Amino acid sequence: MSLIQNKTIDSDEAGMRLDRWFKLHFPGLAFGQLQKLLRSGQIRLDGARAKSDTRIAAGQSVRLPPQITSMSVGQPLTKNTIRDRSDHDVLKSMLLYEDKKVYVFNKPAGLAVQGGSGVNRHVDSMLESMRSQKGEKPRLVHRIDRDTSGILVVARTRGAAADLTAAFRHRDTEKTYWAICKGVPRKREGHISTYLLKERTLDGDKMRIAKHGEPDADHAVSKYRVIDQAGQNLSWLELQPVTGRTHQLRVHTMHLGNPIIGDPKYFDIENWEFPGGIQKKLHLHARRIRLPNPSGGSLDVKAPLPPHMVQTFNLLGLDESDGEQETIEY
Repeated sequence: MSLIQNKTIDSDEAGMRLDRWFKLHFPGLAFGQLQKLLRSGQIRLDGARAKSDTRIAAGQSVRLPPQITSMSVGQPLTKNTIRDRSDHDVLKSMLLYEDKKVYVFNKPAGLAVQGGSGVNRHVDSMLESMRSQKGEKPRLVHRIDRDTSGILVVARTRGAAADLTAAFRHRDTEKTYWAICKGVPRKREGHISTYLLKERTLDGDKMRIAKHGEPDADHAVSKYRVIDQAGQNLSWLELQPVTGRTHQLRVHTMHLGNPIIGDPKYFDIENWEFPGGIQKKLHLHARRIRLPNPSGGSLDVKAPLPPHMVQTFNLLGLDESDGEQETIEY
């Protein structure tokens, strides 16, 4: 028998609208049903009645009636919930799609894909918990930055790894990212073509714009379009990397004059005031991927936004459905 439960608001969810919080935790709950439960007082916030647009704070308690607690859903992944859960449980919570040859995960921001300096837990090591009955460990076929959230494709077999690696190498994939950037590009859409070169700095390895012909520099091309904006202060961009260089989108938006907010490496605007209520985290999300499926046909998978970007969308009044129109044409 399901009972009334109380759930505590995580620090990553502070400032979020209450209806958005329910969408993250209980995606099967219809908005009309939520409104009814709020009006009748069956859902309460710190013991008091609340409205769907109420802003929540870390540490507050949400009263959940039996109609909701009976729903079987996963808990959104945050730094705290990842720390407290097993590798297998975390990966299952990240899972967006699976078949006999492929996994597609929604990687949370802050979780590294592979090991490195100061990295104790990462996706590659966690995949040990998902070995097949034959003892085969799933294989990484591409990477996304530690602080970037979203789509991560993993091969379940050696053959699938070869097929997927070839698809990425031959650019048979279409990757779409969403980013919140400082300011608004002068052109509403376009492409960025530069050469990139890795250099060591006191803050670690960084990519910089290089001149054509510089040793070890790689050509990098990205496409972008402005989906929406919050005045002239912030813009929501759709980004598509044509090439796959390290930190490419982060460097290219900086080169455009519109760096991604929360980027500790490439946001280079001095004395820029961070908007109130928005978390100082990288606002870059691998939203969608389309590629040939080793199992046959094609894959087309989308990843829901992470909590800190849902919070920002709420604060800026951005509507996710505005980004669902057809993406940039190559």
